[in-house]
Amino acid sequence: MEENNSKFKAISSSGVKNYNNTKKNSSGFGKTFLIPFVSGALGCAIVIGTCFGIPSIKNKLIGNYTNSQISTSNNTSTNSNGYVQEINLTNYSDTAVYAANKILPSIVGINIEYTINTTSFFGRGGTSTASASGSGIIISEDGYILTNNHVVSSNNSDSNSYYQISEATKVSVTLFNDDKEYEATIVGQDQQTDLAVIKIEKTGLTKAEFADSDSVKVGEFAMAVGNPVNMTSTVTTGIVSAVNRKITDSDGQTYKCIQTDAAINSGNSGGALVNSEGKVIGINTLKLSGTGIEGIGFAIPINSTTDITSQLIQYSKVKRPYIGISGIDLDEDTAKRYNLVVGIYIKSVEDFSAAEKSGLKAGDVIIEAEGTPITSMDKLNEFKNSHKIGDELKIKINRDGKEKEITIILGEQP
Repeated sequence: MEENNSKFKAISSSGVKNYNNTKKNSSGFGKTFLIPFVSGALGCAIVIGTCFGIPSIKNKLIGNYTNSQISTSNNTSTNSNGYVQEINLTNYSDTAVYAANKILPSIVGINIEYTINTTSFFGRGGTSTASASGSGIIISEDGYILTNNHVVSSNNSDSNSYYQISEATKVSVTLFNDDKEYEATIVGQDQQTDLAVIKIEKTGLTKAEFADSDSVKVGEFAMAVGNPVNMTSTVTTGIVSAVNRKITDSDGQTYKCIQTDAAINSGNSGGALVNSEGKVIGINTLKLSGTGIEGIGFAIPINSTTDITSQLIQYSKVKRPYIGISGIDLDEDTAKRYNLVVGIYIKSVEDFSAAEKSGLKAGDVIIEAEGTPITSMDKLNEFKNSHKIGDELKIKINRDGKEKEITIILGEQP
């Protein structure tokens, strides 16, 4: 650039000098004015003709692309002109702006305070307070908010013999473009799905709109919205990386999630993962972290939350069918070692449970449920959870080498 500018300046100086010292005759006038003028006009005409006469260049200049201009090619010729013609990201920015404007009024920041009771080596103790933050989604105009259970509930694994963390002593909410803090009450919690509902006393709120998370496709636009590290109303974008991804957390809970590469950080929990229309497709819940790991976050699909949310609002808990046994999975090797059959070995039966009432006993091996072979507690729970409280669940057991059919009337999980 310095060499070009120097040349340009030198030419300009020479031109001025020659013009001031040239006699005024027709030949000089032609060289001085006519030729540059005609050349400039011709060059201008060529540029104008190129810009407005060739649609592809015109559209690149004004940024007005259409779907018909998107093309793909597998041409591997080395005669490429250097332009990428395979991808068109038209309106990507507008999509993100629209989605953000749509969802932001429905996302809240949640702040939680806890009490920590401490004990020293000498038996002396004291109390202190701690705080945490998360996000939530407004699900009704009169103040109901959906979030993660771990946002509003202390984790018992965080406590030890020297300190004990209490349940939340105060929950407060901040709304979009509103500096005021609103005190919230915990309406209901469910550890199994990591969902909770809280409520503030305010009306006229903007309820989030839900999408059909069962129709989510890998590769589609995704935006995570929440309150990471207390930076309220933060949005990050990416795509849906995978669907129906089974993830087990540190507490042993397994979730079927939507995976995304949209950045999810501490405080994003309970916030929304939305599609290009600003509609919620999931609740941001988990992320993988560690050396060499980037852009792997997970959201609970919104379709799986609707029944849970209704029950949390109505009953403050989730009512689930219950059998009342503890069991051990028996594969072929284990069964052979203990002279048993493949299935679920019943280790214990709870008193007054549906299992006890049906006649199940410790030592029985469950081998079938509704005609399907059963080899694990997870599989048995799938059958159980497909029923309602009070439904019949027909199973087959092996007791002392003999098979027997038993009907369980499912009870309610305490």
